[in-house]
Amino acid sequence: MDIRGRKGLCKYNDRFTCKANKVLVDGEVVCSTYERDMEKEEVQDVTKNLFTQEPQYAPQRDSKTLEIKCRANCLFNHNGICVSNGITLNSIKEKPYCVSYLKK
Repeated sequence: MDIRGRKGLCKYNDRFTCKANKVLVDGEVVCSTYERDMEKEEVQDVTKNLFTQEPQYAPQRDSKTLEIKCRANCLFNHNGICVSNGITLNSIKEKPYCVSYLKK
């Protein structure tokens, strides 16, 4: 499973790859695991040079080492466990919404 986080200021974000031990998407489709890293001051703006410079990505993680729980009314929520092929969290809004969400 591909676990991508676009919240560059998150404590667990390493070049757009989530490094948290577990992820919980709550009933409002927000990642409850998100923690703001006060030491990170700048976020890599990948849209600025999207067609001229490749963004730096960390290697994909093996989802077998990651616990992914879900409380959202989502098509991929199977008894509280996410069964999606991948999860991506947004970067645009203030809260870290799961953009892989599909309403059941």
